[in-house]
Parts: sequence; C-alpha cells; structure tokens
Amino acid sequence: MWWGLLIFAGLLEIVWALAIKQSEGFTKLWPSLVCVVAAVASFVLLAVVVRHLPVGTAYAVWAGIGAVGVAIAGVVWFHDALTLWRTTFITLIVVGLVGLRFLEQ
Repeated sequence: MWWGLLIFAGLLEIVWALAIKQSEGFTKLWPSLVCVVAAVASFVLLAVVVRHLPVGTAYAVWAGIGAVGVAIAGVVWFHDALTLWRTTFITLIVVGLVGLRFLEQ
C-alpha cells in the first residue's frame, strides 16, 4: 500500500512540474492552480509514506519518478532532444528506482 501511495505521489510530482511550465511563471490561473494542488497533494502523500518507509528510499523514489516522468514528457510534448546520453542516464535512474523497490521488501 505504501509503495502505491509513493508512486502516486511521484506521479503528482510530474503533474505539478509540468503545470509550472504551462502556468508561464504563474501568470495563467488554471495551470497555476493545478500546480499548487498537485504539489500539496504530492508532499502530503510523501509525508504519510515516510512514516512507513525509510525516508531516503521514499524521497529518492519520489524524486526519481518525477525526474524520469518530466524528462519523458519533455521529449514527448515539448520536443526536448532524446540523445543517447539522455536515454542512458534516464535508464540508470529507472534501474536505481527498481533496485530501491526490491531492496525495501
């Protein structure tokens, strides 16, 4: 259950990070509201999860999900370059996240 909440918190991190870009410096109302709501929900879920999982593991997974998700969204929606090096390092983050998950059984 805690891992599911952690994954959801990480997905919300992706939402608020992408909403920041869409808000254009918090000058657009709806993307700004999405950003704030998703960020608060993400932090609250992370706070709940760290009561049950090691804080270092939970934070690394939360941040990693956000980083990988935003990097992929950048390539798909914002046409960021997908280079061999970017792909390699994103893959390494994913490997680290999977490793942390199986370490904390």
